[in-house]
Amino acid sequence: MSLPAVALAAGLALASLSPAAAQSGTGQSSSLWTAYDQIFKSARYIDLTHPFEPKQAVWPGFGNARFKPAVAGKDIEGYVKTGEEFTYEKHGFVATAYDLPTDQYGTQLDPPAHWEPMGATISDIPATYAVRPLVVIDISGKVAEKPDYHMQVADIEAWEAKHGTIPEGSVVMVRSDWSKKWDDIEAFGAAKFPGVALDALKFLHNERKILFHGHEPLDTDTTPTLEGEYWLMHNHFAQAEGVANLDQVPEAGALIVIGFAKPLGGTGGYARYVAVAPADWPHGVTIAEMPGAPLPMQKNPLKRGEDGVMRPTAP
Repeated sequence: MSLPAVALAAGLALASLSPAAAQSGTGQSSSLWTAYDQIFKSARYIDLTHPFEPKQAVWPGFGNARFKPAVAGKDIEGYVKTGEEFTYEKHGFVATAYDLPTDQYGTQLDPPAHWEPMGATISDIPATYAVRPLVVIDISGKVAEKPDYHMQVADIEAWEAKHGTIPEGSVVMVRSDWSKKWDDIEAFGAAKFPGVALDALKFLHNERKILFHGHEPLDTDTTPTLEGEYWLMHNHFAQAEGVANLDQVPEAGALIVIGFAKPLGGTGGYARYVAVAPADWPHGVTIAEMPGAPLPMQKNPLKRGEDGVMRPTAP
């Protein structure tokens, strides 16, 4: 199925139900199930998220996370003592404790409360964020020539000349390919990195009414005052940071599924972004390829490393 055909097919799937069915609770559920069967079941799914870990890039004002075994908080007679680590052998399960120095860590969703005392916190983000049209604007070629290139309004206009007007309420991801440096912490955290110009942010929000934008680095821009992030937060817009794999996603015609942790009053969100592309897209996996139930087994038993991370290791 071609990219423009996705929306048409979804519309036809919904329209195939009778008006009576569409008006009933059951009919509405069935209509979405029809769309799922006809489109989403065969769609290709691409993860846009870095797993967070103890050793990774982070703004130098914060520290790195620590992973460690979870221990009992109190005695349970005949089972566990206070401070005792839970193990497969003795207790039948393990759990991990995470010391997280900041909610601005890894792939994230920034709510306005990160900068604005009157701003929405992460627990105020509505459920309507869940599924949106996905726009990917590619500036990677310009970044390859100039590492601190910032997306301009002209880049947005060039995208629209090719694909049409950016849909209202969509998520706009800025592809720079900076995420390919993720495993090289020094290179990823270089002083010169790609960003988004303030005029481009204003255009996207004020003219195109997008939901939010996202980028691969951990900051919006390289200005001394972080003017782009300041403007976004103080105008009550969210943003995504630390996004990955945008080179595997179509520039137009895909959707994005948005999930995030919901700590009460949180000023940042550990996020999971997944792109949903048409069945004929060359990247990603289908539900048939990775059904998710049951989940695949590890090749070797899991053991906790010195960094506290559970990994499959040779017995």
